[in-house]
Amino acid sequence: MPAALLAVTVVASLLIGSGEVGPGRALGALSGAVADPEAAFAVWQLRWPRAVVAVAVGAALSTAGAVLQAATRNPLAEPGLLGVSAGASTAVTLVIAWGGSVATLGPHAAVLGALLGCLAAAGAARLRGVGDDPVRLVLAGAAISGFLASLISLLLLVDQRSADEVRFWTVGGVAGRDLGVLAGAAPALLIGGSLVLLVARPLAAVALGDQVAAGLGHRPRRARLCALVAVALLVGGATAVAGPIAFVGLVAPFAARALAGPDLRRVLLPSLLLGPAVVLAADVASRLLVRPYEMPLGVVTALIGAPVLVAVVRARRVPSL
Repeated sequence: MPAALLAVTVVASLLIGSGEVGPGRALGALSGAVADPEAAFAVWQLRWPRAVVAVAVGAALSTAGAVLQAATRNPLAEPGLLGVSAGASTAVTLVIAWGGSVATLGPHAAVLGALLGCLAAAGAARLRGVGDDPVRLVLAGAAISGFLASLISLLLLVDQRSADEVRFWTVGGVAGRDLGVLAGAAPALLIGGSLVLLVARPLAAVALGDQVAAGLGHRPRRARLCALVAVALLVGGATAVAGPIAFVGLVAPFAARALAGPDLRRVLLPSLLLGPAVVLAADVASRLLVRPYEMPLGVVTALIGAPVLVAVVRARRVPSL
């Protein structure tokens, strides 16, 4: 089912757009049955790179969400809610404000900012020893995210020169992003994905409790630290490519757990497929909702993710996975 959903959303992303090239013309260009240069340009030069970027970003965010939830044993843990995305966004904004290149410095700054944002939220939630409370952790993340959003606004007021570039980047989206931007963040995404594969088994044991994990020969602290580094790499790379996109790391793992159960090793594959499907579906919706213009992708994912967040909060088993 997740694979079929991903295939459908990829095809929809190639066929549907906000411009004059509709599904019929796009299908002819995609199949090569009709010689239509305008449609071929729209499909292969605009929509195809956009779809590839959306798949990579969705896979990174959904995987990061699944790992973060397993590491914290918290179903509300999501990069956009815990200050991870906000930290990455602030770091890239600083790069832009200081005249740096997002293509070259953006991924490195975003990874560092994501790690610092995550550590700040976790540290704030544990000030009174209540770091295992999922609601308090989300509140701490919201406080960190709000502070960093204010910092970005302050930078925009001070530096009018880079204000337009920062605004374009901070709304979040895959429109206008090409494969070159993705290539710049590819090392962070690949290293982060490799770390996830290494830490999946220890995190599955940590879900049973630290004492059980230690009895099975794992080191819970080291597993959590590696998980945070993997999340920072994945979210930082995705944010450097597409800007901050919220709720994907909540929606996809939530649906994946409903299909595969709580074991992280079983959740990773459906999350890896559902995350890109969510981003692609939201991207297609962004082209249709205010046609012939486009709605920011981050707004659409928030419209999708907010009801899911309410459903998770209302669930009886919120305190732990």
